[in-house]
Amino acid sequence: METQNSYSCQELGESGVVWEKIERIALSDVVSGGVPQALTYVQMHWNAEGLYIRFTSQDDYVVSDFTQHDEPLYEQDVVEVFIDEEGDGKEYLELEVSPHNIVFDAYITNDLKGKIEARTEWHFDGLVNSVRTQEGGWTLYDIHIPMRNFKRPIAAGMKWRVNFYRIDDKPDGVREFSAWQPTGKVNFHMPGKFGWLVFV
Repeated sequence: METQNSYSCQELGESGVVWEKIERIALSDVVSGGVPQALTYVQMHWNAEGLYIRFTSQDDYVVSDFTQHDEPLYEQDVVEVFIDEEGDGKEYLELEVSPHNIVFDAYITNDLKGKIEARTEWHFDGLVNSVRTQEGGWTLYDIHIPMRNFKRPIAAGMKWRVNFYRIDDKPDGVREFSAWQPTGKVNFHMPGKFGWLVFV
């Protein structure tokens, strides 16, 4: 699998987290790697309770009509995270959150030859997520994935393969696709392109 960029995910306490002091990574155009029109940043930290993720997205035009869990959120505005604990690309977790805080989650199997299956009957246990807007057209997505959802408890020194994505619909109908690790095409299910999440 290809070697990609890494993000050092810090262990922090349960309270008093100052997100402004946590390193943030910017998403790029999923095909070209260029700067997208709508900016998106991702931050993470962890503790004994699990993994915390924040998306900060520039969005002054929201397209989001879905209201039910596991509807096809990827057809409209959404942020997404894919988590591959083993790092072989064959099994990973997919989580999507819409601007109205609707969730799509699935357990993905990928034979790396083009056959991908999404088990949507699978759900994160105890997932906590919220979405709120800020002045200036920015939206914050806060996600907490409890530790019990992972095969092994997170510990310093562990590494996962992950990628972060965003889909943003424009007023003219054009769709913009962004990723932390660009895939070279409008296809998010390319685990060979995932980056490294390093727990420290």
